[in-house]
Amino acid sequence: MNKCTTLLLTTAILLARPAAAQISIDRVEPQSGEVSFADSIRRQQVERDAFSLAKYRAERAAIRKERNYLEISASVQGTLTSFNDPWIEVSGGDNSIAAIGTFFLDHIFTKDKFSIETKASAKFGYNRIKAVPEGEEGEVGIWYKNQDEFWVQTAPSFNFSKNWSYGAMLKFRTQFANGYKARTQQKEIHRKSTFMSPGYLDLSVGLTYNCPNKSFPVKINMSPVALSAVFVESKQIRENFVYDFSEANKEAGTRKYVEPYGVPSNKTSKYEGGSSIQIDFDRKFGNRDVLRYRTTFFSFYGWISNLGQKNKIAKFSDYIAAYDKWEADGKDQETKPTLPIHPTVRWENTLDIKATKYLTTSIYFQLYYNRAQSYAVQTQAILSVGLSYTFQNKTKPKK
Repeated sequence: MNKCTTLLLTTAILLARPAAAQISIDRVEPQSGEVSFADSIRRQQVERDAFSLAKYRAERAAIRKERNYLEISASVQGTLTSFNDPWIEVSGGDNSIAAIGTFFLDHIFTKDKFSIETKASAKFGYNRIKAVPEGEEGEVGIWYKNQDEFWVQTAPSFNFSKNWSYGAMLKFRTQFANGYKARTQQKEIHRKSTFMSPGYLDLSVGLTYNCPNKSFPVKINMSPVALSAVFVESKQIRENFVYDFSEANKEAGTRKYVEPYGVPSNKTSKYEGGSSIQIDFDRKFGNRDVLRYRTTFFSFYGWISNLGQKNKIAKFSDYIAAYDKWEADGKDQETKPTLPIHPTVRWENTLDIKATKYLTTSIYFQLYYNRAQSYAVQTQAILSVGLSYTFQNKTKPKK
């Protein structure tokens, strides 16, 4: 083996053996300053579901439906009676037309413990029958009202317990068209009422109780502080009411002074302070709500105004004698006699009998007592059959 071969062999053996080394650290010097790490990754939050406009609108509609209750109902009732001349000559009779239209709206907005209920009602009807107008000759077809009234009411409240809430109530009531003493007396001097003559505004603040019994859904609003205002804006109405020359007064040779709806003839409005109570009941009966009964009882007593009255005379005959004397003495406002204020009572009842979805029979009865207008109790009753339609967005909630 020559020297070259021996050298190669020795080199290969040395390279094949593993190598090892030992390193020892005696001391580590701390680094000064903070250590920062670079983040090159950009983070962005990505929603799993994409935005849907249709879903958003559906959610908003569900919230509105939960917070809002809306009911709208309208009806038209009417009768037509027609006879030809031979029938009238033999059996008698008269051609006539009667029509009544009604509208009712009820809206309730509720959010947490706050709620506001707004109601509106309108009723208007006309009759047409042949009659002889006063001061004329010959029969003509005359239109005259059989019902005319509309009102708007709003009542915000805040619940402080399960069945009790406190809040306010504002109600305005008047009529659409002119009203006359009779269908044969429809001249300007016969006019008894018109728009805002009279007009009524009731404002009250107090407590409201809602009965928890679903079969007896009664609501009672008690207002220890209330305001009642009466408006007679028409000068003609005020003048027509000044003196009532009835047949009895003509025969007795006396005249009776009448204030238009309790408002002095030289003024357009009257305000009274006192207390009020209102009771509402609204319930449907039957599997398909074939029967519905609604009633509202309202009473106002102006005890605050009564305390401030002067020269009060309770007996009406004494009041008439004192008034004639006051008028003869020069009408001194300090000595003018007055009648004590009496409670005003208004009780409305509506019974709807639904034969089909669009055919309804309605019975309406109202009792009204207002001594400023009349010393007797006023009543009216209406029975009507006709077409009706009611819209509801959901079942009425219990407030």
